[in-house]
Amino acid sequence: MENLVYAIILLPLAGFIFNGFFGKKLPKIFVGTLATLVVFASFCIAVKIFLGFNENSSPIIVKAFEWFKVNGMQINFAFQIDQLSLMMIMIITGIGSLIHLYSIGYMSHDKGFYKFFTYLNLFIFSMLLLVMGSNYLILFIGWEGVGVCSYLLIGFWYKNEDYGKAARKAFIMNRIGDLALLVGIFVIAQQMNAIDYMTVSQNAAKFELNSPVVVFITLSLFIGAIGKSAQIPLFTWLPDAMAGPTPVSALIHAATMVTAGIYLVVRSNFLYSLAPTTLDIILFIGLTTSLVAAFIGLRQNDIKKVLAYSTVSQLGFMFIALGAGAYTTAMFHLMTHAFFKALLFLGAGSVIHAMSDEQDMRKMGGLRKKIPLTYITFLIGTLAISGIPFFSGMISKDEILSATWNKSPIIWFLTLFSAALTAVYMFRLLFLTFFGEFRGTKEQADHMHESPATMTIPLVVLAVLSLIGGSINLPHFVGENISLKLEKWLHSIYLFDVQAAEIPLWKELSLMAVTVLVVLVIIFVLYQMYVKKGKMALPEREYLGWERLSNKKLFIDEIYQATVVKPVEGLGRAGKMFDKEILTPFTDFVGIGAEDTGKSMKRFQNGNVENYVLIMSLAIGIILIVNFILQ
Repeated sequence: MENLVYAIILLPLAGFIFNGFFGKKLPKIFVGTLATLVVFASFCIAVKIFLGFNENSSPIIVKAFEWFKVNGMQINFAFQIDQLSLMMIMIITGIGSLIHLYSIGYMSHDKGFYKFFTYLNLFIFSMLLLVMGSNYLILFIGWEGVGVCSYLLIGFWYKNEDYGKAARKAFIMNRIGDLALLVGIFVIAQQMNAIDYMTVSQNAAKFELNSPVVVFITLSLFIGAIGKSAQIPLFTWLPDAMAGPTPVSALIHAATMVTAGIYLVVRSNFLYSLAPTTLDIILFIGLTTSLVAAFIGLRQNDIKKVLAYSTVSQLGFMFIALGAGAYTTAMFHLMTHAFFKALLFLGAGSVIHAMSDEQDMRKMGGLRKKIPLTYITFLIGTLAISGIPFFSGMISKDEILSATWNKSPIIWFLTLFSAALTAVYMFRLLFLTFFGEFRGTKEQADHMHESPATMTIPLVVLAVLSLIGGSINLPHFVGENISLKLEKWLHSIYLFDVQAAEIPLWKELSLMAVTVLVVLVIIFVLYQMYVKKGKMALPEREYLGWERLSNKKLFIDEIYQATVVKPVEGLGRAGKMFDKEILTPFTDFVGIGAEDTGKSMKRFQNGNVENYVLIMSLAIGIILIVNFILQ
């Protein structure tokens, strides 16, 4: 078992090292295949371990070495394999291997091919380190690792200045959250004299409910999650991350980096269950983020930007579930979201590939006849994220809505409204892209073709998962033997059972029916608007009222630019001027003074021994005279 655990994390690292050193001189197909196989091999090993596990299995701790000891606290570099980490490992390596396979076709003409796969393998290694570590410090190393890799991948086409700025923005905004996470880890160590999950969970029980210390720790960890999982106010980096190649968007947005915040909260459930105040804050932040991001997505015209704001909104749904205490529900939506969002991003990449790198939906249209396989798979992803019955997204969203009903009907209504907005922007995207007449250029029409097998195979696999993925946690009323499998699987990782109470069956079915009806009505109205009547997206200058607010992203970037970026840049310019006008002249004055003093003393230090004896004699004489007078 120990060797298998090491293999899971070391295989992607080996791929990173090999391609990093030798990939430039090797054929592209070899580089891409190797990078894909090492991740897929990690997935196969994780499945093997999973098959030997059950919901009652005890965690497996694999100790690599004793790291360091401080203040009597022993820190080991060790890995923890339990139900939660196994779930995350399979999502990361499973979705990750599909994205690697897709990238072989998508990046085939890129000059930095070997470098791209080197970064991808390092990204997977860092994410595995994050979820497999047995303590918060190893989690933090992986946390920083995915931050660095995201910077490298978002700014991969670094010759474009805007892409470089997007990478820098992601890196800096994540550092804000990372500082809070580090503070939280320090306080955990100070209060509990341990940072490994098992010891901290045992010591957490000594704290009272809503203890100031626990609230401070949980808020600090949550601020870290806000940065990594792109919640208000640290969410604007994620849409800008679309600057990276489309496989990067799928990797960051679907199953890896942005879900790290969800994992952190669920892993720390023993602390959050003692801090209902923090859970309420999480619920409020998640709900606000979900609504704001969904509203902004309504009038975006870049196909990847729509999906980016969709990710922010769906992450908000997961935090809503966490705030309601439904940890398993959050993890369930994390899993289904990994399936359909990876599918949608890779589908968007297939569209962009067919459109000769065009991303503006206003210049597309009628593509379902040109690239039918991409259309069918993209349709499945759209149905899943919109909450159509029998698709994975509908089942996980229904669980979130049920959890919010137990909190408050008002919260349920606002969450339902956000879910409705999801259907609006997703079907707008679908109809503008795949229906109507083609609105691109003749050159694009002549170039139009379906993507190669390396790109379409991952689409088909993800489409199947988006269709059947919800079966892993079916509602309780479908039968005890086939329902709530994920809830039973994860139950043992929770120190306190805070899952939301079940609502009556008739009420749950009624709420589900309302949700489905709302989504179906929205689809019908949008079909009439965009397909039957042929409404097109307006030029950005013609948007008015709420449409302008949505298209301009509520001017949040402009507000941040005016209130944060420009003042900081102003301070930088002021510091530069202070250095140039004051510090530099002062240091020059000191240096020149020292130089002039040296030149003056040079006359006395001329190498003449007689002068030295004379000066020494005079000095001794002066000292004797002064000493005689003082006596």
